[in-house]
Amino acid sequence: MAGELPLNINIKEPRWDQGTFMGRAQHFFMVTDPRNVLLSAEVLEDARVTVENYRLGVVKKGLTEDQLWRAKYIYDSAFHPDTGEKMLLIGRMSAQVPMNMTITGCMLTFYRTTPAVVFWQWVNQSFNAIVNYTNRSGDAPITVNQLGAAYVSATTGAVVTALGLKSLTKHLPAIIGRFVPFAAVAAANCINIPFMRQRELKYGIPVTDENGNRLGESANAARQAIVQVVVSRIGMAVPAMAIPPVIMNTLEKKAFMKRFPVLNAPVQVGLVGLCLVFATPLCCALFPQKSSMKVSSLEPELQEEIRKSSPNTTTVYFNKGL
Repeated sequence: MAGELPLNINIKEPRWDQGTFMGRAQHFFMVTDPRNVLLSAEVLEDARVTVENYRLGVVKKGLTEDQLWRAKYIYDSAFHPDTGEKMLLIGRMSAQVPMNMTITGCMLTFYRTTPAVVFWQWVNQSFNAIVNYTNRSGDAPITVNQLGAAYVSATTGAVVTALGLKSLTKHLPAIIGRFVPFAAVAAANCINIPFMRQRELKYGIPVTDENGNRLGESANAARQAIVQVVVSRIGMAVPAMAIPPVIMNTLEKKAFMKRFPVLNAPVQVGLVGLCLVFATPLCCALFPQKSSMKVSSLEPELQEEIRKSSPNTTTVYFNKGL
């Protein structure tokens, strides 16, 4: 039919060139758009149907290319790229800014007492555990026991880390104490993410050729993916947890803040949110979502399998997770 949308638009890949940082940044500004958390179940379902039908060669009447890409990004923001399942709302990347600005703002505001440190580190790591599970790579299921053990180990490690760092800063200037939450979060990410994704480290994640044909599972690919995610997550925390403490340290000396101390938390949350709006997509863009690895870097047995099944393949691809 004249004017009908062509079927050769590659919506399996992002709209922008993922070989460049700017292309990845544009992609993740769409994926992490906080407004996506407000979309109704009907809008999400309509996007899913639009995307899946288009992949099958069925085009909704009157659908434009911009509408197709909008549907693709709504779909990507709510459905797991490997399993196709709808993700938990607070675990979606579009929920990162509103959730993290609230939790991080409170961590930076209520860092002075031990009960507050324990509570907010527990809240933060519980949230991180949900995010890490929701955005894991691969399609293999994880049992309740595995999930529970990973959560307890990661959260305990994070809280102990925070308390240890807090005790070390007792006799240091107050401004140093303000950075304890950042140091604790950075250290906790190194604990939480590998624990929550330990099944991937043990059994591997799916690797494919450039056409998306599955070639096997690789633990080496999982290790690379998890390292990249840890670096990205720590990078996200740097502006949000390093800039507001400096600003707040100055503001709290001002007369209006002393007169209205109740403003402390909302101002801190607002500053964190402003940082996260930019830091979240930009740090997600540090590494391609569709990561790659040379076949020669895979496990010897998997290399042998690939040489037999796909002898011309020299590079494999995998979803690194977020």
